Amino acid sequence: MYARRPRTPRVVKVLLVVVVLLVGVWFGGHPSWLPGPVRSAFVAQNGDDKLINQVLGLIEKDYYRKVDRSDLVNKGLAAAVASLNDKYSHYYDPSDYKAFQNEDNPHLSGIGVDIQHDPQGLRIDGVFADSPAAKAGLTRGDMIVGVGSTSLANRSANFAASLITGRAGTKVTLTVLRDNRRRVITVQRANLVIPVADHKILDYKQTKLGYVQLTSFTSGSGDQVRSQVQQVMHGGARGLVLDLRENGGGLLNEAVNVASIFLGDGTIVSTDGRAQPRQVYLAKSNLTIAPKIPMVVLVDAGTASAAEIVTGALQDRGRAKVVGTHTYGKGVFQEIEPLSNGGALDFTVGEYFTPSGRNLGGGGVRQGKGIQPNVYADTKGSAKTDTALTVAEKTVAAELGQ
Repeated sequence: MYARRPRTPRVVKVLLVVVVLLVGVWFGGHPSWLPGPVRSAFVAQNGDDKLINQVLGLIEKDYYRKVDRSDLVNKGLAAAVASLNDKYSHYYDPSDYKAFQNEDNPHLSGIGVDIQHDPQGLRIDGVFADSPAAKAGLTRGDMIVGVGSTSLANRSANFAASLITGRAGTKVTLTVLRDNRRRVITVQRANLVIPVADHKILDYKQTKLGYVQLTSFTSGSGDQVRSQVQQVMHGGARGLVLDLRENGGGLLNEAVNVASIFLGDGTIVSTDGRAQPRQVYLAKSNLTIAPKIPMVVLVDAGTASAAEIVTGALQDRGRAKVVGTHTYGKGVFQEIEPLSNGGALDFTVGEYFTPSGRNLGGGGVRQGKGIQPNVYADTKGSAKTDTALTVAEKTVAAELGQ
């Protein structure tokens, strides 16, 4: 850590000029990468190229300290995209883009828990089957309040999580709060492969129901969901709960694949963009395996993007009831364009619409009301029982006459 000396207003202005000029140089040679509002601002006109290169040369030659061109370009590109006032659009420098790509890699080392930040520490929302956490007896609702001798009270989630993760085979000592009682346990970390989809059979009043959870729409997630649905159906499930809570979305084509499991034909979603013609995505009948089994979709305010596309399609088409709270309310979609420097531009290119023509956003990139559930249900973060899931079970069982 180091303290940065306050800068005078003049120096601040000089640095801002450097950033903007370098952005102009960078984008001036690559106008096709830019969305319209940025393209018009950064494509050089009336000799601007010459001026920018002149100023850039002077800065590189005579500025009072050495300037890292790459660093200024990266900061300038990020500032250019930020000027769009679009929280869904981002510039990734080469390092950030590499980390972003690794987010789709399900291989990680740790103890195997889903966590939520809490002032006391980290609250466990879920425990992966056969994980070190499961073997240690950790369960939903437990609060991790300490790691080793370090208290997690009022610490950031990233800081707390960084203490728990580590190399496979090493051990971590956790202080866990359960029912107002503290206990200290030691857990051995392991290499984990975390699937984005999982399933189990629920017993609701002696009626078997299938439960399938999907956490994100990454490459291949449609195949994973299809496999999970097959397994619960082969296990005798008469109804189905598709849990999309806290699913922030992902790939559009995977949303179509997932919805196609339950819809044999017809529209899933349509898209429209300024530089893209309107496109209608239809269900893929070759993926359909569960077109008639009674089902509900379980959602919350964290259900967004591709997860809202699937939810909206199933609701609009009368294929499933929606249980939970309103969804996030995102009505736009993005594309990722890799750049020649190893970075990438992830930016909004259009809007999407459910089969009935609904756009779930608030107009453009503004957050909207999302999808309203057919049956309201919510599980409080500290609850030991998943009350929303209980309501979902009751709702789908009612479809069966139970």
